[in-house]
Amino acid sequence: MSARLSDYDFELPRELIASRPLPDRAASRMMVVDRASGTITNRMFRDLPEYICSGDLLVLNNSRVIPARLLTEDGRIELLLFEKLAPARWKAFARPGKRTRAGDTFAIAGTTARIESVDGEDGTRIVQFETEPDLEKLGHMPIPPYLGREDDAEDRVRYQTVYATVAGSVAAPTAGLHFTPEILAKLPHTFVTLHVGPGTFLPVRGDNLDEHRMHGENYEIGNEAAQAINAAQRVIAVGTTSMRVLESLPPGPVAPGAGRTEIFIRPGFQFRHSNALQTNFHLPKSTLFVLVCAMAGHGLMQRAYAEAVREKYRFFSYGDCMLIL
Repeated sequence: MSARLSDYDFELPRELIASRPLPDRAASRMMVVDRASGTITNRMFRDLPEYICSGDLLVLNNSRVIPARLLTEDGRIELLLFEKLAPARWKAFARPGKRTRAGDTFAIAGTTARIESVDGEDGTRIVQFETEPDLEKLGHMPIPPYLGREDDAEDRVRYQTVYATVAGSVAAPTAGLHFTPEILAKLPHTFVTLHVGPGTFLPVRGDNLDEHRMHGENYEIGNEAAQAINAAQRVIAVGTTSMRVLESLPPGPVAPGAGRTEIFIRPGFQFRHSNALQTNFHLPKSTLFVLVCAMAGHGLMQRAYAEAVREKYRFFSYGDCMLIL
């Protein structure tokens, strides 16, 4: 149960980072990790129904990614909007910081932005726009920086799950990118909503996990989802975002409602509402890799990721996936 970030590192060849999705969503590989036996099996995502038993329930995040990345015409200033506070008023990150100080104004996305304030700790800006920016027309999909390219028309479709309905995320719940409507229809499932915030892009500062603070993210659980979760014998979280919703809830029966979570799941955490996890392969020294180590154990995850590298699994958002049972 190490609190040192350096203990959650591993070697990852750059060529294993998937910069584009496969033509077929469901054609991804799937590594199956059995915690009880410690075994690791290489399968395909299409095999997922073989692992679903009577009484199981998949919990998926139906948040929809918004094209929240804005650029000035000359490309010299970039805003990543991540939380709407009021009409035409947003929380955002900005690059470069020296061009976006408190009081600065500039034209962007067909309107004028004014930086109201800057959080000195994490660089969050409060931005007031003259008029609401037209994100659908002028915004860019906020694909992860590690893809090493600009977004394009394909990302408008493929950086969304097929069941995304509730707009609000600035990063896709990527474990769900593998599902097709046909596969989903075969599986018992329900939806929760967690709007993925900028924390997915931010590195952990320093080597002490005790000092890391997660960005808050808003979530919601409906009546039908709460009833389905309470009736399930085994709950399989699809993605770390769904797991963060479930594990942010108090012990006991799940109640419908909305909330905000800053939960940081790390080794030693006692899971209350999720029994298994389907997820993609994560960055070294990231909060998400720490989370899967909490779920499956540090040693087993290090072994699984080493095998994923040897077997040339595709990593990160557009990559392959893992099923932890």
